[in-house]
Amino acid sequence: MKYKRKLSSKQIVIKTVAAGLLLNMLAFPAASAMAEAVNKPATTEAGTKAAATPAKTAAAKIPSVESLGLNVKSAVLIEPTTGEVLLSLNADQAMPPASMTKMMTEYLVTEAVNSGKISWDQKVIVQENASKQIGSRIFLAAGDEHTVKELYIAMAVGSANDATVALAELVAGSEQQFVTMMNETAKKMGMKTAHFINPTGLDRKDMPAKFRPEGEGETVMSAMDAAILAKYIVTDHPEFTDFTTIQSYKFRERDSKPMINYNWMLEANKNIPNFKAYAYPGLDGLKTGHTTNAGNCFTGTAVRDGMRLISVVMGADSEAHRFTETKKVLDFGFNNFEIKQVVAPKAVIEGTETVPVLKGKNKEVPVVTDAGVTFMVPKGTVSPQIKTTVVTNDPATLVAPIAGASKVGKVTYSYKIEGMNQTQEKTVNLITAEEAEKAGWFKLLLRAIGNFFGDLFKGIKNLF
Repeated sequence: MKYKRKLSSKQIVIKTVAAGLLLNMLAFPAASAMAEAVNKPATTEAGTKAAATPAKTAAAKIPSVESLGLNVKSAVLIEPTTGEVLLSLNADQAMPPASMTKMMTEYLVTEAVNSGKISWDQKVIVQENASKQIGSRIFLAAGDEHTVKELYIAMAVGSANDATVALAELVAGSEQQFVTMMNETAKKMGMKTAHFINPTGLDRKDMPAKFRPEGEGETVMSAMDAAILAKYIVTDHPEFTDFTTIQSYKFRERDSKPMINYNWMLEANKNIPNFKAYAYPGLDGLKTGHTTNAGNCFTGTAVRDGMRLISVVMGADSEAHRFTETKKVLDFGFNNFEIKQVVAPKAVIEGTETVPVLKGKNKEVPVVTDAGVTFMVPKGTVSPQIKTTVVTNDPATLVAPIAGASKVGKVTYSYKIEGMNQTQEKTVNLITAEEAEKAGWFKLLLRAIGNFFGDLFKGIKNLF
């Protein structure tokens, strides 16, 4: 005779609940999805929420570019961290940039140093091509030896064409291989009009005949492209000021005079009689340029009250005017705009204060942004009109346990200065403000039972 084992009361409860859950799964296959839908926050298409802060602007009217009376062919002014274009005058027109071309050479040489490909103390043997350069130069002879740093200073301070070519040949093996690097880097940077035929900015006819590339065309670059290049320099290589602020430099002991920095606007020149009329507060770079075809050009950068601006003027009719017009451009920026933190770090987003959590002790976890946001705004702006777009992760992926500061979405802020075409935009992460602990098995069981009967009663109610 066989006897059936008597079940304990706990086993009976578990079996009964399990049977009920099985029935739930068979009879109502969409029950779990319905339960998730109850906890899922209301969203617009693709899980995105959009909201805008109320507009409350109390800023003075920004003067027009025309009111500045700029005596140049093209000009542009940008703020490098936001990328905001504050002033534009024929800024996208491709023009010969003259020695402003050397900014790309400076960028690539510094990249080579920082990557360990070359070093500042490395000796460079000058080749024939470099020794035959004309224009601004330090009269290098084939076979001369100088360090990378010495040649770089000669390029940055004295705009020396021979030193520039010597560095280009060191980095790439030949001048034209370096030119290929220049054009490839310009594309990566997003420069739309830039095309280089040499690392110096010399016209094709002024290059040594033996080393002149075949074909036609000249080096060209718009003011906007020059500003983009300068933005990469100041952002990727903040040590640029170690070279651009050198006022004078004696290349050789036997030289009768030191080379003088072509940049008259250096703040340090405020006590130099010949330059003090042009010295500009906070100005620490970047590169001048001049050829007959290009006229007088200058890419300048200055810092004031913690804000850096980059200006470019092209086609001025004299050395002095490229600096007086740059002053107008920079003054326009510093007098009318400021960097403002529009959102603090750890901000709570209205309408998305929490996100749902599956299998958690709590059904939701509070969320905040992981970083603050700054935008360029007109001076005096009290509360700029910011558009906020929130995208949260798929709720099915938000399963406890979830650690604190875990990324659960992203928030994109956008802002447009009235009267300007460009929209500033920045995206930050949406993170959990605390840990979302996993619920115990019994709590999950009770929650499943509650969801089952809730859905059951709701279904019955809908029948009537």
